[in-house]
Amino acid sequence: MSTVTDRPDFSRDDLPGLLAAVVVCELAGVVPAFLTADDVSGWYTTVQQPAFTPPNWVFGPVWTTLYLLMGVALYLVWRGERDRLALGAFAVQLALNASWTLVFFGMQWPAGGLAVIVALLAAIVATIALFSRVDRRAALLLVPYLAWVAFATVLNYEIWRLN
Repeated sequence: MSTVTDRPDFSRDDLPGLLAAVVVCELAGVVPAFLTADDVSGWYTTVQQPAFTPPNWVFGPVWTTLYLLMGVALYLVWRGERDRLALGAFAVQLALNASWTLVFFGMQWPAGGLAVIVALLAAIVATIALFSRVDRRAALLLVPYLAWVAFATVLNYEIWRLN
């Protein structure tokens, strides 16, 4: 079983690895967003949305911040024990994250998006549990992501229900 480590702050030697981890996570958001941009500006504007839907300008800064936190968390586990199960869980949740955008916006399928986002929630919980065995900070960095995806799940459900 892995032991939890809380290593000291990053050094300059860590910077390339840290940047690579952040870029990988940011790309998981940017690429699907780019591929579905027309659907977001077209189809999504015609969908009935619940009153608690945030304004569109909120999503970019929130997701950019969440992907940054995810990248730092990934790096902490990668530079630690490189726990294969924890890294595998992270890869699964990252793939589900990218898939949700492609299903919900690209396929214009809120019901399919709901199925993906529920699986994503479970994968994030599993990732947090596995990351906590390696580095508590990495697990804590994923908590805002879990909270936002929980909110997004409710939003996705309401969009599916209303349409």
